[in-house]
Amino acid sequence: MSDRIIAACDGAAKGNPGPAGWGWVIADSEGRPERWEAGPLGRATNNIGELTALQRLLEALAPGTSVEVRMDSQYAMKAVTQWLAGWKRNGWKTSSGQPVANRELVERIDRLLADRDVTFLYVPAHREDGDHLNAIADQAASDAARTQEAAGTALGHPDMPVPEPAAPSRRKAAPAKARTSPGAEAGRGPRAIKAKFAGSCACGKPYSVGDMITKNGSRWGHQACGAAVPDGATA
Repeated sequence: MSDRIIAACDGAAKGNPGPAGWGWVIADSEGRPERWEAGPLGRATNNIGELTALQRLLEALAPGTSVEVRMDSQYAMKAVTQWLAGWKRNGWKTSSGQPVANRELVERIDRLLADRDVTFLYVPAHREDGDHLNAIADQAASDAARTQEAAGTALGHPDMPVPEPAAPSRRKAAPAKARTSPGAEAGRGPRAIKAKFAGSCACGKPYSVGDMITKNGSRWGHQACGAAVPDGATA
């Protein structure tokens, strides 16, 4: 039997930026949740919440720990597994020459990863058939963002956060004419499509099956958010 434990972490920002929080859950090698923690961040972005959640999770694991970390943030995962080496070579500048966003958090995570055996697994968020550990971490982060209070096993809260049910699949009536994102007809904006799966926009709010979404940086989200790219999303 593998001795690699399983964990998940997530961040949340109500407004992006807005009231933010982070959360993590640690399970045994069979995926049974054992302990969790969450905390507030005041006003921050979703990306800061995601990176802080990873940092706090790694700090909770002893050096030498072998762990699989499940996350729904491709930005946070790519920042520390794909983009980090290039940022260091470029003097902490992105490929476009801009300073790397959230550099201090990324550097702390880099140091923590050096003496822990960590593998990352991307799991889609807000899915009815999604990963249970990720759902717990997501709920913990959302609760912390809303209440701006710390919580967790070590703080006298042994019961795991109970994830809210994912939004049920629903279809909207087909419009008489296909909808496109603002400016798309003139070739100025990205094409909008109907979401085949429920998901989460970069603004931190969910969208449902059948909603019109458009590419927002490296992820899909609301049409109204299509012009805004999450901080640090450029490699």
